[in-house]
Amino acid sequence: MRIGRQQERRERQEQHGQQVRLGKALVVGGCVAALGFAPSAAVATPGSGVSGTVVAKGTSTGKLKVKTPRGRTDVTFRTITVEPGGSTGWHTHRGQLIAVVKSGTLTRTLDDCSVEVTPAGTSFIEPAGARHRHIGRNLGTEPVVLWVTYLLPEGSALSEDADAVDCGANK
Repeated sequence: MRIGRQQERRERQEQHGQQVRLGKALVVGGCVAALGFAPSAAVATPGSGVSGTVVAKGTSTGKLKVKTPRGRTDVTFRTITVEPGGSTGWHTHRGQLIAVVKSGTLTRTLDDCSVEVTPAGTSFIEPAGARHRHIGRNLGTEPVVLWVTYLLPEGSALSEDADAVDCGANK
């Protein structure tokens, strides 16, 4: 008789376990189904009264490493045009600049006398500090148009004049 009761108990426990598993499956399934009908904050909503225009786009030749100044940062967006034969003069910046060449080709001579030629549709970063003086020139026949974002310490000038670097024939 004892074996019969143990067998019965096991069968009841097994049946109860199956019912519990079935119940859990039904609850989970019901919740998943209900989520399909419930409104969600994650669902995108159409905007209204907003417009945007891409003014310039440029692709970098490599990874861009953007660094903001310590403390508060002035963010300034500026259009710069360098006429054919024109130059920016030697200068530095107290913070980084992110530039896109919208049209023309900008030729920059850097502090180490290396030359970087940046055509329309490309972008670059100018690093901060006195060790990074440079000059931008338009050696082409059409104006160079730059779209520049300045990330400068609060209250800084957009650029600071610097002494020319003696690059021999590359001056």
